[in-house]
Amino acid sequence: MSEALPGPRALLHLLFNGARAVDVVETALRLGLLDALEPGPVTLAALSERHGLVPTRLDKFLDCLESLGLVRRESPPEARGELRYAAVPGLRAAAEAVLGPRSQERDRETYAWRELYGHLPEVLRGERSVSPRSFDWPPRTPEQVAGFEASMAAGLGPIVETFRAHADALFPAGTRLLDVGGGDGSLAAHLLEARPDLRVDVYNLPTCEPLVERTRRARGLEGRLGFVAGDFLREPLPNSHDALSFVRVLHDWPEDTAHALLRAAFEALPPGGRVLICEEFRTPERLAAQFFWSYFLMGVDSCGSRLRDVAFYTRALPALGFREVRVLPGPFELVTALRP
Repeated sequence: MSEALPGPRALLHLLFNGARAVDVVETALRLGLLDALEPGPVTLAALSERHGLVPTRLDKFLDCLESLGLVRRESPPEARGELRYAAVPGLRAAAEAVLGPRSQERDRETYAWRELYGHLPEVLRGERSVSPRSFDWPPRTPEQVAGFEASMAAGLGPIVETFRAHADALFPAGTRLLDVGGGDGSLAAHLLEARPDLRVDVYNLPTCEPLVERTRRARGLEGRLGFVAGDFLREPLPNSHDALSFVRVLHDWPEDTAHALLRAAFEALPPGGRVLICEEFRTPERLAAQFFWSYFLMGVDSCGSRLRDVAFYTRALPALGFREVRVLPGPFELVTALRP
């Protein structure tokens, strides 16, 4: 594995060259170099010959990847001075997820972040904001709703993987799940395809109903994917479901609102009913992945989105009366608890 960066100066050098660094990684992905480097180690000569590249230029290119901490090089004694290179494990998948044509970061580029760029002193003093016509919270126009929900659906991969890993235990036969704030129904559709005996209703603002209807038709889920219109900030949650899920919902609201929503879930669930919470809990890696939203939402006071430590939920749930609080492993951890 590569060593840690030597200090803040090195990090700032890399940040200043961020666009060029992305160009290097995108090129390594596009040329297939990551497919050779990740299983590595591989020699410079072998890489050059396999991909038709000029060795002296490739050598400098690999230095760029090494400076980013993505490639390590070694010179074993038997190599007689010939360097060998290997990528850190998982680099190929990470590059595709972050830089690929359908990545979350590509989607985020469509947001009006340039309204803030170069003006952060004014933003921090409260003199400049993202205009409501560009982004409003909660989304108000049909165009804003559709754009936001499409953005949320783009990042569902790790969440779906976690849910599928635990689906048998979470959703016994005949379970009826209410996905609170469930967007356009994309997550619900994945769950329904994994569990043929599951029924899911998306609970969301009325403006989301056409989006869920579109997902229902496109995925052939008539009779299994439903929609319940409502506003969880102003109305009690429906009380006719065996389980309630909050997926990337609670962290968008202040702590008192999150507590109120968990209390509403407790009141809506029957004895033995389950609450499920899945979002990006606060870790260094996830805080890095959240960088765009931390930056962009500085200019949107109505959205308090901040990553929370998982302990916030493991403390809050028992205090509200939930029992058997568990944190299930996965790409995104999943917190579950039962109403006694």
